[in-house]
Amino acid sequence: MSPSGLRRVETARDLREFLALTDRLYPRETGAGGERFVPPLHAAVRAWHRRGVPMFLLRRGGRVVGRTTLHTDAALDARLGRETQLFGLTEFAEEAAEELFDAICAAGARDGRKAAFGPVSLLPNQAGGVITSGFGERGFIDSAWNHPYCPAAYEAYGFGRRFESDTWICPVPDEPVFTFDDGRIAAEELEVHRGDRRRVKEQLPILRGMLNASFARLGYYTEISAEQLAAQTDGLAHLLDEALLLYLTKAGRPIAFVLCLPDISAFVARVRGNLHPLHQLRLLATRSRYRREAVLVVKGTVPDEQGRGYMRLLSRELHDGLRRGGYHTLRSTYVERTNPGSAAQYLAMGGRPLHGYTFYDRELP
Repeated sequence: MSPSGLRRVETARDLREFLALTDRLYPRETGAGGERFVPPLHAAVRAWHRRGVPMFLLRRGGRVVGRTTLHTDAALDARLGRETQLFGLTEFAEEAAEELFDAICAAGARDGRKAAFGPVSLLPNQAGGVITSGFGERGFIDSAWNHPYCPAAYEAYGFGRRFESDTWICPVPDEPVFTFDDGRIAAEELEVHRGDRRRVKEQLPILRGMLNASFARLGYYTEISAEQLAAQTDGLAHLLDEALLLYLTKAGRPIAFVLCLPDISAFVARVRGNLHPLHQLRLLATRSRYRREAVLVVKGTVPDEQGRGYMRLLSRELHDGLRRGGYHTLRSTYVERTNPGSAAQYLAMGGRPLHGYTFYDRELP
């Protein structure tokens, strides 16, 4: 049964309407945000629908004015300490916000959930969030962009900010800004490994182990399974710049990593998120055009090796790869404001916060 006011996405037409809503909310032709909004990939949304993730449309007079998922996750419930109604892929016309939030909260309350939390797609360590500042700056892959009315609407309804963060933008420095005592490399049996398009499937489990260990302390983080990581990195081998995927071993043990990707946001926005096979071929044929800007997707050091400068070594190698590759700009996905250590590296590069970033949370009766 659908929550009051919402209709569940069931048919192929429903799914097309779900995907098409952002084309209307962020039209490229009028400049009303369409040039800054980067939609989620259609293939990912369709895959979630096939898996049975509940997706809903809000209509007024036959016209779609809002959309959302309504899902739950036991691991995140345990992390947050309460049964939570999650919502994601949440987009709405300004005048439809209250009706959509009413339906989201009513669905959670009906099912005995203690709070509503989102937008998350499908978890906060995967994608989601709302930008709260920097609206004049374009969005990018694996990050959010939305109209200024969105945070205002959430907060007017009674949602509070949770896990406030910033995305960052940095110039790629002409000269190295990070140093490391190279004498330590042999003494500590350190070895820097680079990405390999032919061995991505072998390297992903190594990265997953470090990722789960490095982020375990974060309040929003739930362990990423092998299946989730495979889905999130589907097609990575085709886009990978091998100099931008690095990990460090110490006496053979993986201890730190950093993953950057060429920024294909402009292409994804141009094709409205629909990377069907023909568009994939066009992207591959023109991928050299997208080797000027990069996105730092994730980096981390396993807990017992933190504070020893290993990320400085990887950052030195990463920036060398960026310079050699001709990149001039690096963007970073969101960094919590309670994690100044990560932000310090961007400041050292001459970077600045790009977008204010948050998730939203509301207690339910």
